[in-house]
Amino acid sequence: MVIGADHLGNIEKNLQFLGFDRIRHISCRNGSGQKKLNISSSTSLILVMIDFVNHGAARCIKEQAKIHGIPMIFAKRSWVSVAEQLDKLGIEEQDRVRRKKMV
Repeated sequence: MVIGADHLGNIEKNLQFLGFDRIRHISCRNGSGQKKLNISSSTSLILVMIDFVNHGAARCIKEQAKIHGIPMIFAKRSWVSVAEQLDKLGIEEQDRVRRKKMV
């Protein structure tokens, strides 16, 4: 699940390349998206775009993630920032590239 930012650009394609096959995006930029923040326990990761989400939404997201035990990462809306945070979780772009070459 990606929260924040109006448009994801290449971030969505890059996440799919890493193996995230179902990506749900909620903008939450103006506060109206908070009503849509019903996070399922089947969500494997929450990515919050910090420069495009308000504090109330961030607090709500954190609470739900904690309840369901879902890992969260906070990043700017750039692939470099997202990739750095994914790397900290052990999800590396280089590993995915190596796996594709091995197949």
